[in-house]
Amino acid sequence: MAHLSSKMKGILFLLLSAFGFAVMSIFVKLSGDLPTIQKVFFRNLITMIFSLSLILYYRSKLINDVQHIPPLLLRSIFGTLGMIAYFYAMDNMVLSDANMLNKLSTFFLLIFSAVFLKERLKAYQVISVFIAFIGALFIIKPAFQVDLIPYLASISAAMLAGAAYTVLRYLRNKEAYYSITFFFSTFSVIVILPFMMIYYEQMNVYQVIYLLLAGMFASIGQFGITIAYQYAPARDISIFNYFNVIFVTVLSYIVFFNFPDIYSIIGYIIIFSASIYMFQKNKRI
Repeated sequence: MAHLSSKMKGILFLLLSAFGFAVMSIFVKLSGDLPTIQKVFFRNLITMIFSLSLILYYRSKLINDVQHIPPLLLRSIFGTLGMIAYFYAMDNMVLSDANMLNKLSTFFLLIFSAVFLKERLKAYQVISVFIAFIGALFIIKPAFQVDLIPYLASISAAMLAGAAYTVLRYLRNKEAYYSITFFFSTFSVIVILPFMMIYYEQMNVYQVIYLLLAGMFASIGQFGITIAYQYAPARDISIFNYFNVIFVTVLSYIVFFNFPDIYSIIGYIIIFSASIYMFQKNKRI
């Protein structure tokens, strides 16, 4: 990957992240009716182990500079709260609806990056994001006939994720991606552990396996998105996060036998078109 530009590396890592989180959501759904906090705990525990392994492998410091602790804490708080809200939404909504609303993090990310990081937005980039959003709506066709609380939780998760990713942009080139991930996952495990012990429910072998796999693919997603926003600004690559919706739709068909209809196919075309359009515009500029 050495010959690739930073922007292209960011795109590839974001696509890898989108796939990792898509597989994670499938396994979270397969794990069944367990407390949300318990699922979040196991997801972060696996990520903590993976990131610690990388720190030991590279013989790296846990933190390069103590001055980075405040933004690391901020990223961890946003990420933990957002993850709890997102898992709650997945437990209480149609999986595709939860993933779709979570993509609103793109909008929050662009807004937060422009306000706090002074990253200048171009009109065609904003247009591309909205086009991709419309395409995602075609794919999942959200039905808002259920309780409003899970939907509010999903939107809150998107906002918190956007805030967390904005902090990641600030931390680019300041801390190693595995150190950032280790700090976040460790913070989450410590904070969530007391609540998990209170609400813990006995699991069967399959549920344990599903949660372990969810944690493994979540680690891929976490590392991917952490690296991606270190390579490129949100305005250039965040639209590719919409591929998560495509991955979820395809995997849902494979696992749950949900055959995509004509509207979903139209959504695929719209998202691909928007992604290619923005990529070409960025390349020319």
